[in-house]
Amino acid sequence: MLVQVRDMYKSFRHGSRKLDVLRGVNLTVRAGEMVTIIGASGAGKSTLLHCLGTLDLPSSGEILFQPVGGGTPTDITRLPPPDLAEFRNRTIGFVFQFHHLLPEFSALENAMMPALIARTPTRVARQQAEEMLDAVGMSHRLAHRPGELSGGEQQRVAIARALAMRPRLLLADEPTGNLDTRTSAEVHELLFRLNQEHDLSMLIVTHNMELAQQMPRVVRMADGRILEGDGQDAETPLQPAAASAVPAAAGAAPE
Repeated sequence: MLVQVRDMYKSFRHGSRKLDVLRGVNLTVRAGEMVTIIGASGAGKSTLLHCLGTLDLPSSGEILFQPVGGGTPTDITRLPPPDLAEFRNRTIGFVFQFHHLLPEFSALENAMMPALIARTPTRVARQQAEEMLDAVGMSHRLAHRPGELSGGEQQRVAIARALAMRPRLLLADEPTGNLDTRTSAEVHELLFRLNQEHDLSMLIVTHNMELAQQMPRVVRMADGRILEGDGQDAETPLQPAAASAVPAAAGAAPE
């Protein structure tokens, strides 16, 4: 088991109004597992991904990560902000519909960014980035800037950047939503290969039913909830570490 979400709620306030986006979500993801999340627009898919990736925090609930090598899982919603930022950079990779590459930097420099932010020595950061760019088939385009790359090549660089720190979990929000059919198929094939070669857990939000049909596990969301039976597996739920960190729930708790 890698990560388990327990009874997650997320609400947003707009003046006196409250919008409940996630309503008691429970989800487990095994180490090395590929999972896709499908559902209509507004179902809460992207919000769930953002909370899992700690780009936002739930209003209530737990996100339990199993430490490397086993041991007592950590509820990352209770980590202090500096620890949470370090955990995010070292454990979780992100790929979005739009690549968000920095236009003034080369493919290699973009892929090095997470390691440099983590104060990794430049030589090591370069080696890690080169290895992942090679893994995604971009070793021949290291010096090219995003404006000199095709859409599919830009997304490959974004994937290499997401994997440069060797994360345990890759979160992808519509990773092919901005690509043509042929390029989408190539990126899909790349994700499957990376999962197999690196034993990398992946959680992919998509509207692409062709991709979803190829996935070993599909989770369906509707109205902020995961449909019954989709979120859990048969393993024993993780037990969190004793509460020893500062509680850090964002937003208002659901009523």
